[in-house]
Amino acid sequence: MRDIIRESIFGRIVNALSKGKLFQSIEQRDPSLVEKYTRGSASTSTLSASPERHNEDVAPGTKSDPEKGKDFQLVDWTENDPEYPRNWSTLKKFFVTFQICLLTTSVYIGSAIYSAGIPGVEAEFGVSQVAALLGLTLFVLGYALGPMIWAPMSEVPYIGRNPVYMGTLFAFVLLQLAVIYAKNFGMLLAFRFITGFVGSPVLATGGATIADMYAPNKQVYGIAVWGIAAVFGPALGPLVGGFAAEKKGWTWTIWELLWLSGACLIFLTFFLPETSSSNILYRRTCRYRKLTGTALKCQPEIEAEGMSTNEIVQMTLIRPFSLSFTEPICFLLNLYIALIYGLLYIWFESFPIVFVGIYGFSLGMQGLAFLGILIGALVVMPPFFWYVHRYVEPKFGENGEIKPEHRLPPAFVGAFFIPVCLFWFGWSARPSVHWIMPIIGSSFFSMGTFLLFMSVLTYLGDAYPKYIASVYAGNDLVRSSFGAGFPLFAPAMFAKLGVGWANSLLGFLSILFIPIPFVLYYYGERIRKRSKMARHDL
Repeated sequence: MRDIIRESIFGRIVNALSKGKLFQSIEQRDPSLVEKYTRGSASTSTLSASPERHNEDVAPGTKSDPEKGKDFQLVDWTENDPEYPRNWSTLKKFFVTFQICLLTTSVYIGSAIYSAGIPGVEAEFGVSQVAALLGLTLFVLGYALGPMIWAPMSEVPYIGRNPVYMGTLFAFVLLQLAVIYAKNFGMLLAFRFITGFVGSPVLATGGATIADMYAPNKQVYGIAVWGIAAVFGPALGPLVGGFAAEKKGWTWTIWELLWLSGACLIFLTFFLPETSSSNILYRRTCRYRKLTGTALKCQPEIEAEGMSTNEIVQMTLIRPFSLSFTEPICFLLNLYIALIYGLLYIWFESFPIVFVGIYGFSLGMQGLAFLGILIGALVVMPPFFWYVHRYVEPKFGENGEIKPEHRLPPAFVGAFFIPVCLFWFGWSARPSVHWIMPIIGSSFFSMGTFLLFMSVLTYLGDAYPKYIASVYAGNDLVRSSFGAGFPLFAPAMFAKLGVGWANSLLGFLSILFIPIPFVLYYYGERIRKRSKMARHDL
């Protein structure tokens, strides 16, 4: 536990303020670790200031190409280095995974929790339902745009993941007050967008944090648990916010968001360690340099120094767009996941119509109907884990790599669960049918979404390992843009078509996309080998 606190934001600040006396690093406690880097104790290595770059974390034993005139010693990981995240104990990995899940839920709940207060927003600001929905859609739009900046920033060795997580979470908590005390509707919408923007890093880089700690054949388990945490947010938001809005008004939904995210901020400040191996190794190198006074560098530092301004702009602003729209694999899968995300948010708008309008639930009780979604995700996880352990893990090679297409079969099942849910929910929602039936039907949506997301995200990560941050940022941009736009036409659609046919329309739309995972399973390898950016060697 002491090591976890030492590596947290709190521990690093205390260590700096105490000038290394408190929460000491390993070499501060044992100076013999840096003896080999002192002047004359080891031969210098002639290393390149601009080696071939990649975006994957640096693993123990990384070497560099020579270049004349650049003499310095290379600081690298030692064998079984305890600070290398993949060498952490299982308990420590689980504890950090829990914190990333807590952060994800604390932010993701912010979209759905607002929806419970929409009638109150309409009454207070005198706006229409569609206008009030902008508070939801702009928040989700912030999710879309934020990772374009935050995700690449977290990959920079000088920065790492913790400063991005904690800095943006602090702003997220503080700016909720601006939403609560908004003087007019425009101010409310502006700060809903800003809070979505600053709260977005974990939604795109949470998976990267998981990948920092787990070996490739085990990453899917951690990402799956993280995915469940993402389901918790939208599922619990209407439940938590419904009772608050019913008794205290719409601002109390935002107060609850502030309390939850504020508690998360305090907890993570003390207990969330840095997981980026590039940043950990860079900070170690800086400490060694200070202690020895010799010319020391690490591979991540060399790579970062070799990046031009144009390359940085390409990585942060251009590459996510170019991958999303010029790579066929990224385009098809991003479009499919975006459709599912959009369907989720527009489908959510039918819950008040069904459970309040048809079944007579109160605003607070209506939130209980969303628990079917949460239960569905929990039910599908054990068989998914069994499938991965039984059929996917044995296909990993000795070097920890797998053919990306082996990730897709769960999506074959998940693709059919989405229309099953929408048809079931739409046509069972009637006074003559018990209210439990549409709730049971809703569970199929989370089952399908879980299987699709797990298959697609792991497939993209395996197919584009050198550009994983940009691929995930682009995926988040496209899917969140759909999630932001779809709810705006929900009131008109459900009013004109009714619950049955409106859900059927969404179901037919989802059927059109079912062939995508099948096509990529059979032809994905051929498409990858024609791509300039996808992996060709598997």
